[in-house]
Amino acid sequence: MAVAAALAAVVLLPPLLTSGSESGATGQLRALRVLVPNAPGGGYDITARTAAKAMKDAELLRNAEVFNLPGAGGTVGLGRTVSERGNGKLVMSMGLGVVGSVFTNKAPSSLLDTTPIAKLIEEPDIVVVGKDSPFRTLEQLVTAWKANPGAVPVGGGSSPGGPDHLAPMLMAKAVGLPPKQVNYIPFDGGGELLASVLGGKVAFGVSGIGEYRDQIQAGTLRVLAVTSAKRIPGVEAPTLTEAGVNVEFNNWRGIVAPPGISDADRTRLVELFSKLHQTPQWREALQRNGWTDAFAPGDEFNAFLREENTRVAAVLHDLGLA
Repeated sequence: MAVAAALAAVVLLPPLLTSGSESGATGQLRALRVLVPNAPGGGYDITARTAAKAMKDAELLRNAEVFNLPGAGGTVGLGRTVSERGNGKLVMSMGLGVVGSVFTNKAPSSLLDTTPIAKLIEEPDIVVVGKDSPFRTLEQLVTAWKANPGAVPVGGGSSPGGPDHLAPMLMAKAVGLPPKQVNYIPFDGGGELLASVLGGKVAFGVSGIGEYRDQIQAGTLRVLAVTSAKRIPGVEAPTLTEAGVNVEFNNWRGIVAPPGISDADRTRLVELFSKLHQTPQWREALQRNGWTDAFAPGDEFNAFLREENTRVAAVLHDLGLA
């Protein structure tokens, strides 16, 4: 019922349509609104605000407004975006988490209902504990987890079906722990998860490296493993495979627009993010946040999104989670 109420609230919000004066005579977009479908401090939020700042610093836009509309694993924001049919001056920051949430929340709207603009980045997840955690290695954690999964809760910055949920479920399956026995506690973004990891309310957390880099460098968080195929430069932690858990996993994020936008608006948006991809400001942001450049514009992203929709549905079904 809570999900239904949150989705219903979408239609009660005022429209996000903006005036045509925000496009110049040349057709170049001057202003843009970026919807973030989770809470401040999460991966979608950081990606959106980083992109918006880079666009303004590179003078690609006069104004880029980022705002948050969290709820139901990103599907409230998705519903709002779909309802903004024809609005070519609104985009949504999204990623793998929203793909999975559509299935687990049985959302009425799908990402296949949107207009794909660009895939931007890939980012590995990290398995992280607070500095006072008794777990010094992934092996110690896995031993305790298998012995009593209910007493070793894992927190993630996404709802069931999202990357921070799928990663520990795949880990559990790899070590012989039935995924349905995992005590997973969802948070609306890595920002909300952080306090519970630091306070020991969850035994360990799974989230994106970019959300926790400052805390890792400060020594308040300890990384036990990274989910990527290779180690992350500057992070003293093995990959899951190196630590004996045969899993490789990467999250990704991108940009979609409402359905029904004009061909001209779609072209403007694809060109905008293509120009962003070429800027030194964006290249610096990739390096600073530990993100992998995974740019795929327009039709290429559309094909990828359809493949991911099919893949995630199959993974959730295989894990018995959808």
